[in-house]
Amino acid sequence: MRPSKVIASTRRKPEKRVRLSKSRAQARTVVPQLEPGAPSDFDLMKGIQTGDADALSQLYDRYNGILKALILRVIHNEAEADDLLQEIFMEIWNQAKNFSAQKGKPLGWMVTLARRRAIDGLRKKQAYARAEERLQNETEQQPDAWVHNATEEEIVLSDTRALIRKVIAGLPPPQQQAIDLAFFKGMSQREIAAKTNTPLGTVKTRLELGLKKIYDGLKELKDEL
Repeated sequence: MRPSKVIASTRRKPEKRVRLSKSRAQARTVVPQLEPGAPSDFDLMKGIQTGDADALSQLYDRYNGILKALILRVIHNEAEADDLLQEIFMEIWNQAKNFSAQKGKPLGWMVTLARRRAIDGLRKKQAYARAEERLQNETEQQPDAWVHNATEEEIVLSDTRALIRKVIAGLPPPQQQAIDLAFFKGMSQREIAAKTNTPLGTVKTRLELGLKKIYDGLKELKDEL
């Protein structure tokens, strides 16, 4: 089984999620006591390094509660924390070769990785919010071209909008589609996820990357205006 499917299979379904009491929620953050004969964290890391997806699944079951609690302290959004948790365990799978027992315990390595990814995720979220606000201002100033699904001829009438369209055309197709649905069709992120049969976290990432590339591209092509 592929590691992504292993992690997805262990992820709690939203409809089954229940609100934990404070004491139960805290208990999830305590390092679990291993049963006699259970593989150590080092054993599981060695397994992951050799491509054993079951070892990744066991490590996920053992520490997903601790890492999610850490992520929530930074992100403060459970749905986003769930998405980031999956990404972190995929990174653990992909970066396992960089782990060395001489550098410390596996849990310490994972906590460091999760904290870094959570902080990066928060920064991206803040940057996306700022970029979205700037682009929203543009749509309000020129509603005919942006909001009402303008034709190509209408957009070209504005040098600035033509340049934006040029930058968008250089984006990967998935990012182009997300930008088009969000800012030309006026769809929400959840509507885009449903329409394209794409995970919400992936839609958010595509919009974040697409917006960043648009603004970076505008800076690079500024002299062409």
